[in-house]
Amino acid sequence: MGYDIAAKTDPESVIDDEWGGMWFLKAPLETDELGISVLELEPDGKGMEHDETESGQEEVYYVITGTVDIELPDADETVTLEPDEAIRLDPGETRQIHNRGDERAKLVLVGAPL
Repeated sequence: MGYDIAAKTDPESVIDDEWGGMWFLKAPLETDELGISVLELEPDGKGMEHDETESGQEEVYYVITGTVDIELPDADETVTLEPDEAIRLDPGETRQIHNRGDERAKLVLVGAPL
């Protein structure tokens, strides 16, 4: 078969429900060179600060709903993304997603190569 189908809820969320949820879809979709995840953050929720230096993976964050700040401490900068906006991040760029809005934010996170 030349395709795979997955639902957000096929895997278990890797973060506590009180902060939203994060679902890694790489395994259910059986991707080899691409990571894809769905992240939902409650108001004032934030993701883990990290970079992808070791993996060499660049990432793209695409906002579906809500507004999020992408904090970039190495650049001493914060980028605000609204629905239908995206950011691409180099592997070495330290980043952290923060929902400072009043509603739950939903993003699609994509990373490659793996």
